[in-house]
Amino acid sequence: MSRLLILALGIEVAIFTAISPNFFTLGNLFEITRQSIPLGLVAMALTPIVVAGGIDLSVGSMMGLAAVVVGAAITDWQLPVPAAAAIALVAGFAGGALNGIAVARLGIPPLIVTLGSLSLFRGIAEGLTHGAVNYSGFPPAFLVLGQGYLGGRVPTQLPVFLVVLAGYVLLLHRSVVGRALYAIGCSPPGARYAGLPVAKRVGLVYVLSGVTASLAAIIYVAQLGQAKSDAGTGYELEAVTAVVLGGTSIFGGRGTLWGTLLGLCALATLQNGLRLAALPSELTGLLIGALLITTIALDRVRAGRVMRVRGSDRPAPGEIEGAFTVKNSQVAVLCAAILAGSSIVAVTNVWLVRSVQPSGPVADGRSTPARRLTIAMMPKAKGDPYFVSCRAGAEEAARELGVDLIWDGPTSLDPAKQNELVESWITRQVDVIAVAVENRAGISTVLRKAKERGIHVLTWDADAEPDARDFFVNQATPEGIANALTDEAARLMGGTGDFAIVTGALTAANQNEWMAFIRKRLSAAYPNVKLVTVRPSDDDRDKAFVETQTVLKVYPSVKLIMAISAPAVPGAAEAVRQAGRTNVSVIGLSLPNINKPYVHAGVVQTVVLWNTRNLGYLTVYAGSQLAGGTLRADVRSINAGRLGALEVRRGQIILGEPLLMTKANIDSYDF
Repeated sequence: MSRLLILALGIEVAIFTAISPNFFTLGNLFEITRQSIPLGLVAMALTPIVVAGGIDLSVGSMMGLAAVVVGAAITDWQLPVPAAAAIALVAGFAGGALNGIAVARLGIPPLIVTLGSLSLFRGIAEGLTHGAVNYSGFPPAFLVLGQGYLGGRVPTQLPVFLVVLAGYVLLLHRSVVGRALYAIGCSPPGARYAGLPVAKRVGLVYVLSGVTASLAAIIYVAQLGQAKSDAGTGYELEAVTAVVLGGTSIFGGRGTLWGTLLGLCALATLQNGLRLAALPSELTGLLIGALLITTIALDRVRAGRVMRVRGSDRPAPGEIEGAFTVKNSQVAVLCAAILAGSSIVAVTNVWLVRSVQPSGPVADGRSTPARRLTIAMMPKAKGDPYFVSCRAGAEEAARELGVDLIWDGPTSLDPAKQNELVESWITRQVDVIAVAVENRAGISTVLRKAKERGIHVLTWDADAEPDARDFFVNQATPEGIANALTDEAARLMGGTGDFAIVTGALTAANQNEWMAFIRKRLSAAYPNVKLVTVRPSDDDRDKAFVETQTVLKVYPSVKLIMAISAPAVPGAAEAVRQAGRTNVSVIGLSLPNINKPYVHAGVVQTVVLWNTRNLGYLTVYAGSQLAGGTLRADVRSINAGRLGALEVRRGQIILGEPLLMTKANIDSYDF
């Protein structure tokens, strides 16, 4: 298995060296290492558990709980960093001990135990923060652990990783405990009959898993400069993938830490290479699946050949008895299908990237320069209809200006993924980075790093810290948005009554700023209008539907639902429609096209927004002028193509006033 994985890793390196700028450099090698250390620690902790025939699906949630603990200890409790880290490690010890007792002493299947603790740990973390608190503002000495470099090259956390690796190597490969774990993985009853302390050995690896996950969380928080309850989301699945990809049998009894490291390298290299090649992030999951299935299938073929050469149906030493056999023809068909699918996706996405670039002269008639400007633009979530509309405008501007546009971002609201993409764009050395910020504190550190490397930085839709960007492309002032929403709500409610807000993420900086101005406007102008609750939708239409149903049941006096996330408006409208609550109005910030049926049906009264296509268009125009030197701190207006002259005010480029779309005019807007 390890030979196949080394071959696959070599192929990855060769391909990405050819297609990804600055991939095969020492700086990028250390960047891959830095980004993969938290996941590597979790995968390392899982290896002895899987060798012993167990599983721990709670490691990602344990990271979230430990992140919240260390964040609260440093910022709220004002403890020194070593004390805060110690408390987080104790929390990890307690969580690991809980899993260990349930699995080793009570005999509950590890899958059931860790599925339960996955929900338990994440629930505790969300309860401590109410799902909204984001700890930031950590001391520089702590941030060095995740963001610093020794000698300007080597990541500061690498020595920590190597120390933990050495400890696990001694445990699994150089001790009687490790030999016992292999015996337990092969046959737990046989290990008991041999006099091995099975419960103690199994309990030990679960305790170590909790502690190591907490250590990974501390480094994770130092990397991002923020601590919130969703830290480590999805890490359990990625870690299991690295472990299994490295040759550790999911049935137990076989595997090595060196194989896990190879699996980790293959995953990290694939993710980094795809980002540097400006290929969409969705491709990562497809190719990881292809890599995993192909290497395991080829390994099974190799094992089958060994068995046939021996002339026996019995498995070779270390093979699992009763394992299925795979014919070469079946593997060939499987691999061909996977590679064909991968190729189709890759070619399609390359075509999409090329399609936004002009083939001839740029819009003003000048010949295309030898080196084209590259603008990397990131939405909060790629699948959100709001940002799909913004992309259309961005691509329009890119064609007019003759610039290369990279459009990529997380598929869901994930500040960590935003940071990782910015890091890859820094390595790629793009000219401009433009980010729709999901978490202000979390991304500001890496944006400052981009500026230090000479890359121009814009924010759009939602802002970072002012010193972390050059300009903010602002769709409308927060106060203007809030006042438009509040005034419209008060008009529909007759100046009195209760209403509820369905927001996107509770940590979204721009939405929180809007709500602050909404409360201010209520206090100043509408004292008889009361905001009774704020519910999160996480920018998901179905969750907005469920949250609105809850609001209608818990607060029957509500006369209006104000949704301030694009998918939340139709979600809330559907809940109101199904409930038959004709006495409840729905308004909010959203796109006209996805709300027209509800507006014409009288469920949604008003959609408040700006022209989202123009927002994407303006961002690319601003990026081009910023890189060209015509957009400077002293300018007071910008000429943005078909949008004409727009105001620049205190580092913000203002798109314009919000639009109010009702049944009377909504059909005149198409975006």
